[in-house]
Formats: sequence, structure tokens, C-alpha cells
Amino acid sequence: MITLVLLGPPGAGKGTQAKRLGEHFKIAHISTGDMLRAAVQAETGLGKQVQAIMDGGQLVPDQLIVDVISDRISQADCSNGYVLDGFPRTVPQAEALKKMMAERDGRITSVILFDVSDEDIRARLQGRRGAEARVDDAAEVQEKRLRVYREQTAPLIEYYENVGMLCRVSGTGSVQEVEDRLVETVAKLGTNESLGKI
Repeated sequence: MITLVLLGPPGAGKGTQAKRLGEHFKIAHISTGDMLRAAVQAETGLGKQVQAIMDGGQLVPDQLIVDVISDRISQADCSNGYVLDGFPRTVPQAEALKKMMAERDGRITSVILFDVSDEDIRARLQGRRGAEARVDDAAEVQEKRLRVYREQTAPLIEYYENVGMLCRVSGTGSVQEVEDRLVETVAKLGTNESLGKI
């Protein structure tokens, strides 16, 4: 069973690569962003709750995200493993994930950090304002997202480094080049039983 966490700045390509990893290793791709956006669009109870929070300029509370993830990884398509894209974002969420895994007698195979410079990220997000543009791709929003990422994720990077779980992979290059690096890395990590025991 392969369970992966992908970390990296907005625009690093996590969503694209998480989907490709899921297809390659036959595991579920779980994107918290996609799940929340879908819930908002479908106007579900969760979606209305999330929309109200975001309309107020607030972050979605950790417990709400944790509950969504806990429910999602209990589903049948996660039985062979999954790749988490967008979770955890904070140390409290990482602690919640650790508890979640322990309750299921499982472990995280690895936490992969996409190494991409801010300059590359800005260039990618500017390029994404065309056909793939999202509401959160506006320049001001980009800078805010990068700032929030640095503030919230820096402690998370240190958290996973301290327990020997963090693996850095260059996110620079073509989509295929990055995928090849990731697949090779995950294949090697899957054979190391010391990883993920936190």
C-alpha cells in the first residue's frame, strides 16, 4: 500500500503530478481543493459551510478538512493507497493525519516536497491565466497564496524533515521529466520499511 503526501507551493504542479502518480501506481488521487470546490459548486451542506467561511476571508478550519479527508480515505478506492494533494497544510493537520493513520494501523510511505523557485512559480501561474485559469490565479491572489504557503508550510517541511520522512524532488522541467523523477523516487521509497513510522 502506497500513501503519499505532496507538498509544494501553489502552481508547482502538485495536482497534475498527483493525478499521474495515482494512475501510475493505481492509487486514489485526493485533492482537498478539488473536493471543496466541487462541494461549493454543488451547493452541498459542506459546500455552503465552506463558501460562507471563504466569503468571510477565513481559512477553512483544520477540523473540517480533517473530517473530509477521514471520510474520503475510508472509501473503497483508497484500499490500495492514495496520494494526498493539498493536505496537510499545517502542523496540526499533520498531527491529525498521523492520528488518522495510526487508527487505521497504517503509515505514510513518504512526504514529497516539490522544489520550485518563486520565480518559476510566478511564471507558471501567469501562464495559467489562459485556458486553465482559476479564480485564484489573479496576481494579487498569487502573492497572497505564496505568502500563506511560506508561513504555513515552512513549519510543516521542518516537521517532516525532523522525523526523516521528507523527500525533495525537483519540480523544474517538463511534466514528463518531473513525473519520471517522482515515479523513480516513489518506487525506491516503497522498498524502505523505515519510512513513514512516526
